[in-house]
Amino acid sequence: MFAVFSSARKAMRRLAALCTVLIVAACQPASLGGSGGNSGQSIDPGAPVAVALLVPHGSSSAQEAALARDLENAARLAVADLQGVRIDLRVYGTAGQAGQAQQAALNAAADGAKIILGPLHAESANAVAVAMAPKNINVLAFSNNASIAGGNLFVLGQTFDNTADRLAKYAVQQGKRRILAVHSNNLSGELGKQAIQKATATAGGTLVGTIAYEFSQQGVVAVVPQIAATARSTNTDAIFMTANTAGALPLFSQMLPETGLDPANMQYIGLSRWDKPAQTLDLPGVQNGWFAMPDPNRSARFAARFQEANGNAPHAIAGLAYDGIAAIGALAKSGQGDALSREGLTQSAGFQGVDGVFRLRPDGTNERGLAIASVRDKKLVILEQAPSSFGRAGF
Repeated sequence: MFAVFSSARKAMRRLAALCTVLIVAACQPASLGGSGGNSGQSIDPGAPVAVALLVPHGSSSAQEAALARDLENAARLAVADLQGVRIDLRVYGTAGQAGQAQQAALNAAADGAKIILGPLHAESANAVAVAMAPKNINVLAFSNNASIAGGNLFVLGQTFDNTADRLAKYAVQQGKRRILAVHSNNLSGELGKQAIQKATATAGGTLVGTIAYEFSQQGVVAVVPQIAATARSTNTDAIFMTANTAGALPLFSQMLPETGLDPANMQYIGLSRWDKPAQTLDLPGVQNGWFAMPDPNRSARFAARFQEANGNAPHAIAGLAYDGIAAIGALAKSGQGDALSREGLTQSAGFQGVDGVFRLRPDGTNERGLAIASVRDKKLVILEQAPSSFGRAGF
């Protein structure tokens, strides 16, 4: 019962936020419908399942246009791989805009879509979910923003919470219990900090402090002495950073060891991957650090198949479209009319995706099986394999 009320509150908050951002005709609270709340569209097990794919075709950004192409191609690859079930995949362009995404979803619903796969951006996913709620259509968005999840909206992207949970649990198991969180003072950094805080507590560790820095080169340089002093005064076992390779990580990886916080003695942990781009592996401060990543063997197999089929390497998140189709196909294959209900989508056994096992949670977020990785002698090393199913080590 609590989960239903929680989903309802999230849906209402999402609607309120959307009404302040978008001009939506007759913006009224969406009915959650039924005792389960957005239970999902019924399907005819003997007929093809109509799936609407919303991708940013028509975007003015060349990068988004390329991503839209890769998402569509990954979805089509998944459709071709399905056995024993037919998917009627219908593709709708959103141009990367919330208003167009919402209209695309309305068009898809009018065309008979049973479920929505996509869109990409959090604001667009919000708009689509609000429009689809009264139509009892569930939405599997490509976003990793857990704050938008709930009601009829599920996020497929790897979330900060999922990553932080995996790493914090591993750290505590390895005796690294006193953790210092270092984060940027922007939205991404704040969300990352919150994920680290929750994960550390859940794992049984102690968060000895949090240190924020201005998201700039000057901000990083200025905060390094504070990090070093705090780590020493609190007997920190591990420094858990939200920084990524496109932001502050290169500077931190150089400057923190220079303060005496040698990676040989201080455990560094990253909320983002530290193996991409490849030159990151050469940075002194990432040596012996820990981060989480999907099953590298499965990811490599998908990348090779995608390359062969389409002539280019897939975008880093293209696999989410494959995962969405794979999950829908697995549920539809059951032959149940309510296969795409919330209960079906959130089955505890989860699904097998291109990056490994994953499952959708009743709160709209997800759990993914992640490997623990490190960098040793400038090479990627897997310290602990990703779990192949739920209920095993790693969850």
